[in-house]
Amino acid sequence: MNLDAFADLIERQRQSYESIPPVEDWNPPLCGDMDLVVRQDGSWIHQGTPIKREALIRLFASVLKREGNDFFLVTPVEKWRIQVDIAPLFVTSLQIEHRDGSQVLIFETSTGDTVVAGPDNPLWMEKEGRGRNPVPLLRVRSNLDAVISRSVYYQLAEHCESRVLDTVERVGVVSLGAFFPLD
Repeated sequence: MNLDAFADLIERQRQSYESIPPVEDWNPPLCGDMDLVVRQDGSWIHQGTPIKREALIRLFASVLKREGNDFFLVTPVEKWRIQVDIAPLFVTSLQIEHRDGSQVLIFETSTGDTVVAGPDNPLWMEKEGRGRNPVPLLRVRSNLDAVISRSVYYQLAEHCESRVLDTVERVGVVSLGAFFPLD
């Protein structure tokens, strides 16, 4: 596969990350727990009230850091733990490009991230709990993931194909030459 054919899309992804502070380098002491929850539907709830200001949500998402199973809002001098239902980011749109006989999936999050699915940004299905439906997820940046909205998942389903992996037929999508099972 010729990655040069998609260089402009990969550059677009890189540019969407330029405004993200280097939170991985910040390790201040824990200040405490903040009453902030990120719901599976992408809504941010502070003290029981939804945050409506997109700019504030984008700011919070830009200083979001994951350590193990915990999520934090960090600055160079403060660190506040927040709660996340499944993943802190939310995919709201999908664009599919075909070039040189290859396909690439470009996702946009509600917080302004552009993500090109591929080996560095995989997508997968994860069971959210016992007896619950699987949830489609996408690796966005560092170790932060996004829930893929239902409408985007339906778009993906229209582009699924079957492949045999380890003698088992799987259904999934291809991006940047990588196959991602979605069954």
